[in-house]
Amino acid sequence: MEPMTASRLLFLACLLTFTFPAGRAAETYNGPRPPKPDVLYLVHADNLVVTEVVQAWEQTKKDDTIYTVEGAASSVRTPLAEPIFLVQKNSITPIKLFLYRFEVKDGKRVIEFSKKRRESSRRYRMVVTELAENLYQLEINEPLENGQYGISPDGSSQVFCFDVY
Repeated sequence: MEPMTASRLLFLACLLTFTFPAGRAAETYNGPRPPKPDVLYLVHADNLVVTEVVQAWEQTKKDDTIYTVEGAASSVRTPLAEPIFLVQKNSITPIKLFLYRFEVKDGKRVIEFSKKRRESSRRYRMVVTELAENLYQLEINEPLENGQYGISPDGSSQVFCFDVY
């Protein structure tokens, strides 16, 4: 068998690209679809549950930045330790969404970030998958303990809140 030439390799690469486009599998998604764009929905079997959409307010103290959301608990609850979310993208960038756990203090949900202390809030890992054009699935990559959580776009004070029980 003779070795492949560069032009033959290029031809095969082009043939594979046009035969199996990257988004091909995404076109076959038949599950539920979010009714509103740029809002996260919890997936509960074939039902979508809209997350609590709120604005967090920011406060800065020395080397700490604190984000606060009114209310001790979200009205949106899930028993799933590894919840799955769907979002119909319009202006939101799914890969720039980050999950955090709230602490409840004085009847409010709080996230603290510190430049000096190690106890600063951490981001949880999520896997983002495009299911169809502008339809994305977000999967939590590790089990969540019971508590209050929020998913927020990077650089935004908008938070999609939920409670794991």
